[in-house]
Amino acid sequence: MIDNNSIEQLKQIVDIVDVVGNYVELKKNGSNYKGLCPFHDEKTPSFIVSPSKQFYKCFGCGAGGDAIKFLMEYEKLSYPEAIEKLANQYNFTLRYTKGEGGGLQQEKRILETLGQWYRANLERSPHAMVYLKERGVSLASIEKFALGYAPSSEATLQFLQKAMIPLQKAEEVGILGHDRGRWYARLVDRVIFPIHSPTGMPVGFGGRTLGDHPAKYINSPQTRLFNKSRLLYGYHLAKEQIYRKKRLIVVEGYMDVIMLHQAGFETAVATLGTALTPEHLPLLKKGEPEVIVAYDGDKAGINAAMKAALLLSAHNFEGGVVLFSGGRDPADMVNAGDLEGLEAQFAAPVPYARFVIDQTVAKHDLNSPKGKEDAFFAVKNYLASLSPFVREKFLPYAALKLGVNTAMLEGRKNRPPEPRGYRRNERNAPRPSPAPQPTILTLADVAEESIVKTLLKTPELIDMVLDTMDSSMFNIHRGAFEALVQGREHEDLLRIELDDTIVTYSEEELKKQLLYFLQRYYLKALDIIKKDDRLPFEKKIFYIRKYQDYINRLKRGELVPYESHQTV
Repeated sequence: MIDNNSIEQLKQIVDIVDVVGNYVELKKNGSNYKGLCPFHDEKTPSFIVSPSKQFYKCFGCGAGGDAIKFLMEYEKLSYPEAIEKLANQYNFTLRYTKGEGGGLQQEKRILETLGQWYRANLERSPHAMVYLKERGVSLASIEKFALGYAPSSEATLQFLQKAMIPLQKAEEVGILGHDRGRWYARLVDRVIFPIHSPTGMPVGFGGRTLGDHPAKYINSPQTRLFNKSRLLYGYHLAKEQIYRKKRLIVVEGYMDVIMLHQAGFETAVATLGTALTPEHLPLLKKGEPEVIVAYDGDKAGINAAMKAALLLSAHNFEGGVVLFSGGRDPADMVNAGDLEGLEAQFAAPVPYARFVIDQTVAKHDLNSPKGKEDAFFAVKNYLASLSPFVREKFLPYAALKLGVNTAMLEGRKNRPPEPRGYRRNERNAPRPSPAPQPTILTLADVAEESIVKTLLKTPELIDMVLDTMDSSMFNIHRGAFEALVQGREHEDLLRIELDDTIVTYSEEELKKQLLYFLQRYYLKALDIIKKDDRLPFEKKIFYIRKYQDYINRLKRGELVPYESHQTV
């Protein structure tokens, strides 16, 4: 079992924004962060992460909790597994009350042990060192990226047995494979590139063959620690420079990253044998950098850049695309000493929208009416997916490329074909729902939230509010107000407290709001009384005079005690 004191110490160093941010694209919202809930489908963000309270809450589906609960729900882990995963992410050593325990801790130790062995092997492998030297990799870069060498399968198995690492465990972390009762090493005669989590924890390895293996590069298989769709090679070394320089360069391979860092481009990272995916977005968003996609100019590189540009522009990332021509990649340019050429390209990437428009138009024959029509609607649909500001900026460019009027590209994307025989007219068009009728004697919803938020922040003002109003004057947030007064928990209270867009009044501002709304309240009450034919004449006169007096006093800036409009 994991020692409870150890768990509490771990909780003190965990940052929930960092944990959740590895899975959800979060945006700053006042002192909190907002994003789309990962636990249910939604288009408008209702998922809030509070760094001050160290918990998350979704006001759409109700999910909520701390960093441990998030990992349990998202990764479908048990409580101990979530604790161990957090400990691994933060390089925190857990204590156990009995036995070794710690499955993930053991996996981490195995990867660290293998990494050290691979590094030691590199020094004893002349052909691996020759390869790295020919590629221009310096000794400092070998040390920085902890490069290594994987020898034969037999040598790997012998080391595991000597280090007393269970072969079953080695398989679980992706070191070994098992086929027909025979164990074998996945990485054989390869230069090794250790792969780390964003926090620097070892999670797997990549390998570049030095022989004639058909697969030039391979990565660790999917494991509990390794998910290539969420990882970026070199990010743990690049992140500080990314935050400082506000620029992130995504390249295609390990060697590109190493050589760019060696040349001073220390914000470079690489995908792991896969294109950018939506799962990468939270990591790319950290620090709000400009993201430059720098790929080879061959067909595969252009297609990967197109997918990345579509993804990143749809999520409002700043940045653009750089394509390397002439069969050279960034590593080749660094090795050739062409650093000025690299900097020039990184300084002037083709904006995502322009790149997508160029590539889309290039795929169609604009001299053909059908080709031009297909290109037109493809570009129009793409523009409709962008933010209004980006769309407006690139509309003239798209129109020029297509040879059409700008007005033709404006508006929504083309409507999908309607069912056969369908005729759009007023009879079968959907009718709008009737507008909800306003409730008499209610505060405006925005003011309700601000009053509740003010009382949460400044509870000493509750008495002033209770002296002048009642929960019956609230419309949408009556339950939250009553819970606040009674000292109970309420989901709406939590949402209001976390929403930094809701205004908090000072005492003077609160008084002004109360004066305004109480006037409105008693004017409505006065109108109701005047129209109430069931009320005896003497009673009606009494309340008319009383409420008119209240209204006059409120206009003079005097708060008056609450009076219900009920007269019978």
